[in-house]
Amino acid sequence: MQKTMKNIPILDLTRQYKQIKSEVEPAVLKVLESGGFILGKTVEDFEKACADYLGVKHAIGVNSGTDALQLGLMAYDIGQGDEVITTCFSFYATSEVVNILGAKPVFVDIDPKTFNIDTTKIEEAITSKTKAIIPVHLYGQPADMDEVMKIAKKHNLAVIEDCAQSFGSKYKGKYTGTIGDVGAFSFFPTKNLGAAGDGGLVTTNDDGLAEKIKILRVHGSKVKYFHDYIGMNSRLDALQAAILHIKLKHINKWNEGRRQVAKKYTEKFKGTNVAAPYVKEGGDHIFHQFTIRVPERDKLHEYLKTKGVSTFIYYPLSLHLQPVYKNLGYTEDSFPAAFDAQQEVLSLPSFPELTDEEISYVADCIKEFYTSN
Repeated sequence: MQKTMKNIPILDLTRQYKQIKSEVEPAVLKVLESGGFILGKTVEDFEKACADYLGVKHAIGVNSGTDALQLGLMAYDIGQGDEVITTCFSFYATSEVVNILGAKPVFVDIDPKTFNIDTTKIEEAITSKTKAIIPVHLYGQPADMDEVMKIAKKHNLAVIEDCAQSFGSKYKGKYTGTIGDVGAFSFFPTKNLGAAGDGGLVTTNDDGLAEKIKILRVHGSKVKYFHDYIGMNSRLDALQAAILHIKLKHINKWNEGRRQVAKKYTEKFKGTNVAAPYVKEGGDHIFHQFTIRVPERDKLHEYLKTKGVSTFIYYPLSLHLQPVYKNLGYTEDSFPAAFDAQQEVLSLPSFPELTDEEISYVADCIKEFYTSN
């Protein structure tokens, strides 16, 4: 076994920045010199570029991915007494926004292969109070949107796609965020398309929804100081838009880079007890995370720390088991696939600039752990 390398981070944004520094810095200075920092032409240009890239009529810049989800629900007037069906295995924001609006999240188990919502379990969770479904394209792999849309149409439900981890991912030729009624994207710095701070995007092909969301993001006001709705303050700022616009030009190359890293890892784990990510046919995985399933996950996680390898657990506790949801009455037995996943998933260093040497080192460390234990 080779000696310990320098620390290998799960993500190194400084490597990305060095590639685009000469493009980003003039764009940032141009915004600073303009004196226009909130919305305006810089944001509008980025919104148009996103809409063109995704092939959607409307792309609306907002403050965060969480706000994007909340605005999608608000556009449908979802609130007190309503229910929203979503996966139990996701980041907390997916369900948090439902509660913020006074509605109730209703959880569904996951497909153990894809980690996405198990569409065969959605219909049994529908009640007379159900108003929407939030499928999550977890780790960058599209959920089974054909089934989601079929169920939604049958029961007259809105579909808000949680695309926080899937910018640039396609499902059967269509970009995620353009299949449901609303798409909600995050530009948190660690995302495949990440800002230098918080940022988000709402997408839709519905003119009426787009108009309402644009009003909701500025305190429910279409005309300044006149308020049509109870809205929120959720505006993408021009500095973030300028940076994101530069990065958007590189997203295909970066996503392909992540696929190549995934391919190399997968090859190295063949014949071992490491389960590499399953890629479902018809989906275009962009590997926001390269998440393996392994026995003795916590021990491996700690072992890799000693070898200078950074790994993360997304997610150690499923949503239905979070302390805040004790009142909903879920147990460990409620969703067995998610319960198993939370004990076995481990995300490895994975970004386009990761070197072959680093990939080999990470894989060798993992193999060494299992051969020595």
